[in-house]
Amino acid sequence: VSETAVMVSVTAGVRRTGQYNVQRGKAAGAALGSSSGKAPYQRCSSQDSLDEQAMVDYFKEVEIIQCSGDAETQEDLQLKVADEGEQEEAWLMEAGLATLFDESASDGEDGIVLLSTLTRTQAAAVERRVETLKQTLRKRNKPYSVPDVREIFKPSPASQSKVRNGARPGAPGGGTDAEMDINLEVSFSEQALIYKEGLKVTQPQNEADDRLPDFKVSQDKTGQTRVGDLSAEDMKKVRRLVLIEMSALFDTCGIEVKAHKALKVKVRESGLFGVSLSTLLEQDQRRIPGTKVPLILQHLISHIEEQGLDTEGVLRIPGAATRVKAVCHELEHKFYEGVFPWESLKQHDTASLLKLFIRELPYPLLTVEYFNAFVSLQALNLLVLLLPKPNRDTLKALMEFFQRVIDHKDRNKMTLNNVAVVMAPNIFMCKGFRSKISEQQEFAMATGTANIVRLLIRYQNLLWTIPKFILNQVRKQNMENQRKMNRDRAVKKLLKKMAYDRERASNKQESNAEGGFIRVQAPQFSMVSMAVQLTEDLKASDVLTRFLSQERTLSVKREDLCLYEMGGNIKERCLDEETYIKALLELNPSAEWVIKSVQH
Repeated sequence: VSETAVMVSVTAGVRRTGQYNVQRGKAAGAALGSSSGKAPYQRCSSQDSLDEQAMVDYFKEVEIIQCSGDAETQEDLQLKVADEGEQEEAWLMEAGLATLFDESASDGEDGIVLLSTLTRTQAAAVERRVETLKQTLRKRNKPYSVPDVREIFKPSPASQSKVRNGARPGAPGGGTDAEMDINLEVSFSEQALIYKEGLKVTQPQNEADDRLPDFKVSQDKTGQTRVGDLSAEDMKKVRRLVLIEMSALFDTCGIEVKAHKALKVKVRESGLFGVSLSTLLEQDQRRIPGTKVPLILQHLISHIEEQGLDTEGVLRIPGAATRVKAVCHELEHKFYEGVFPWESLKQHDTASLLKLFIRELPYPLLTVEYFNAFVSLQALNLLVLLLPKPNRDTLKALMEFFQRVIDHKDRNKMTLNNVAVVMAPNIFMCKGFRSKISEQQEFAMATGTANIVRLLIRYQNLLWTIPKFILNQVRKQNMENQRKMNRDRAVKKLLKKMAYDRERASNKQESNAEGGFIRVQAPQFSMVSMAVQLTEDLKASDVLTRFLSQERTLSVKREDLCLYEMGGNIKERCLDEETYIKALLELNPSAEWVIKSVQH
């Protein structure tokens, strides 16, 4: 908890608005590379693994950015923090709880269901913001109808006991073991509260470069759920719960992170560079339906991977500024026509174009609303899930590419630290931001942002995973919503169908309990359905293997097939192949099983 507090407060203090001063950067680089061997600032213990020589590369990259000229014409924008009361109101709306201050809100029923699924720390986070909103309205002498929500949140002693007994330390740390457990089944904020109430937490060991600890997620028979596995409707619930959980985690740790107001900037309505991700994807999806990551970024990454992963200093050594500017102009005119001469593009120029693309985004990849909070591992997991889908998909594509660069470090000399310090200024010093900050703050910003990028790359498989406790809350919301639908007399036809489905699911469950079978649907293929014997060890991979052995006219690859859990207490979920079907059936007895081809 204290480690998280230090890291958040350092980053929050320095990255209020962001741009870097060139002259001060030169002095910083010189100081870091001086013969004294001592850094002119105090670093957090968690940041010691980024050595001084590595940070020289950070300041060199900042100088390259400033000298490239792409930021010269940008308007000097300032990030503004929302006013007290205004911030709480916006938070409650984003969390799907507008009904707590606006009785006419359209999501009233959903909000009530959401409240019923919250943990004690999540409920406390909501209560704190409702009370702040009340006080603000009183100060303004405005009438208010904010209800007292404390009675809704009385947790049962049994549920608190369950949390205490089930929680295991899940934060970074744990002695000298190279591999450490991380608990995704109990709310992160609940775990933090347990630490705070008296359990001892071992401080993390300092690890250099690629020797960061490996976090082991205990095997879950119901399978891991990654971003992209759930339906859009369930992901909307995930995002609301994640916002509440993130706020609860920071509240528990005693950290105040004020959300910035959304930026209002003039953006280009077409083109490649300086265009918003949503606009880019609209352009690209007209050409290739289903595109999730901008095509220009995909082409830049592919070009580097085809010819440049073994190039020494790729990403670190810049291309020629005048040539990069000319190529950028040429891309704008020739990319979508398919006549751009990729074969003549030099690797270092390609890397510079990739970094330029990131910097030129009118709205930063990490979004300004929660910019200051991208710090601790568990908070990173929640904040990645809070990103808009285009930002999250694009960030993921970049992190995967950076890892492939690092995989070739023996030839290209680009280690995890090298990539992190070079890319941090490009990701965090986003277009159009400038501020006057002290030299001490600049050093802290350098190490803080580089460490964030390091964590994003190193733990991307974990950070793009939806924690099980969040998914269980989504399941509970869906069950509550179904119960409310069942009580609605206006939908008799739907009730009749649901009654039939429940009866069929009940029969299916009884059959399974007797060692029976499940019926797997495959509507896309010639074998529309098949029966599969249910056993204790039956996994999703076994179901797919059996399907492949019987389907004779299959035109898709095995890796393009997925078994889906559909209906019951989830809308739709793509199962990882290690999911145990019987364990999942016990969690969702009304589920149906469908095999579909998926687009990666």
